[in-house]
Amino acid sequence: MKRLILSLSLALSLPLAAHAAEFSQVQADKSAINFAYKQMGVTMDGKFRKFTAQLNFDPAKPATAKAVIDVELASIDTGSSEADQEVLGKQWFNTKATPLAHFESASVKALGGNRFEAAGKLTIKGRTKDIVAPLTFTPQGKQGAFDGSFSFKRADFAIGEGEWAAFDIVANEIQIKFHILANPGK
Repeated sequence: MKRLILSLSLALSLPLAAHAAEFSQVQADKSAINFAYKQMGVTMDGKFRKFTAQLNFDPAKPATAKAVIDVELASIDTGSSEADQEVLGKQWFNTKATPLAHFESASVKALGGNRFEAAGKLTIKGRTKDIVAPLTFTPQGKQGAFDGSFSFKRADFAIGEGEWAAFDIVANEIQIKFHILANPGK
């Protein structure tokens, strides 16, 4: 009987031990940062092809989690090469002066049921704003997937200046959607 109880205890503890790993090795080729916005009332989608992410996340200790993400703004893919070139310019991202968007977490809070909330600072074009990104963490074998989204106002970051400052053609709200796949650290 003692052997059966010991075996059951060990078997039941294995899934919990798998979750105790600290995920820190981001798989950039299997991760994505996408965005959505409205142009003349029509929802448009795009993505950023290049970014780096530093991650330290232990689902058992979310309060100690850290994330730093740098997005290469020139890697934008709006689905139109003409639009891609336009948004690199001074009135939009001004990638010659500010080539990166930068996010750094300040805190991560557990919400229950593999749901979390990451709060931090987003910097684009030299302007920094606080954001909160709800996300889910899903164990996938030895890997972990982080999926979430957040919205911001492009005017807060001077994205779309001059003739583009009005919101009649391109809406003010931008939604960012992310999927980050990570392995445990070594």
